[in-house]
Amino acid sequence: MYKKILVTGGAGFLGSNLCEKLINLGHEVIGLDNLYTGNLKNLESLLSNKKFQFIQHDIEEKINLKVDWIFNLACPASPPHYQKNPIKTTTTNVIGSLNMLELAKKNNSVIFQASTSEVYGDPQIHPQPESYRGSVNPIGIRACYDEGKRCAETLFFDHNRMFGTKIKVARIFNTYGPNMDSDDGRVVSNFIVQALQNKPLTMYGDGTQSRSFCYVDDLIDGFIAMMNSDEDIKGPINLGNPDEFTLLELAELVLKLTGSSSNNNCSNNYCYSKIVFQNLPSDDPTRRKPDITLAKKLLNWEPKIKLEQGLIKAIEYFKSFSKEKNENNSVSRWQV
Repeated sequence: MYKKILVTGGAGFLGSNLCEKLINLGHEVIGLDNLYTGNLKNLESLLSNKKFQFIQHDIEEKINLKVDWIFNLACPASPPHYQKNPIKTTTTNVIGSLNMLELAKKNNSVIFQASTSEVYGDPQIHPQPESYRGSVNPIGIRACYDEGKRCAETLFFDHNRMFGTKIKVARIFNTYGPNMDSDDGRVVSNFIVQALQNKPLTMYGDGTQSRSFCYVDDLIDGFIAMMNSDEDIKGPINLGNPDEFTLLELAELVLKLTGSSSNNNCSNNYCYSKIVFQNLPSDDPTRRKPDITLAKKLLNWEPKIKLEQGLIKAIEYFKSFSKEKNENNSVSRWQV
């Protein structure tokens, strides 16, 4: 059924992919973004579409719109970006979320909160089920994001209990794919960009820490499945790929798929001599893997795209991005 949908953070990595998917499904979409980390280039293919509208706006300021669904994705999501202005990160999660909840209440809209696996902190349970309450440092350098998202979840559930606001809360695990910013500091984009430049890959820690990586198309399908689910399915529900890899395994695969010349003189299946090891940042989790039992049961959702298949798509995106930048002789965004 046709809907009018607001996507906050619409010019970001996930937001732009979501906007495109919703337009392709026949909906009318408003992409809202303050462009603090979002980029209008991510929405270039939609700007001339009559079913799409872009509004530059900060969700910390109230806005009056008539919409059926709200996807609240507005917040810097990579450590260098959310730590650049940690107070702004916290207030976006708290004040911004409250403003969007009030808009949903006014419109009797369904509102989706893009929460995060970071609410689990450095987990003591593996894999992480939604029932796990987390191990988070509330005064650390990542707290602006971790605790900001935790507080946003609190607001969503209190708003539902007090006013009957129709909420959906998803906890998103590591995601990658087209429209990632090449300098956002996330491990997949860092490795791909450095490999394409034939530079050593920057590894924080010893590389034995693990992550699970979900391709963006799978994640967006999860968003939509959750919004289409019964009203009593509020969440939180984990959305991510349960296939677990060490960062050394990821580095090896990126080097293999890019054909990087930094893939010389490898031994023991890893290219240690072509990886630059640096100290692990404070409060960086050592393991991260979602338990997606609830998503399978309640949403009939699970990822379909394996890591190698998704990395091939992501590498092609970054190759085309680099070529376009070079052809335009513009300032490079490839500094990492």
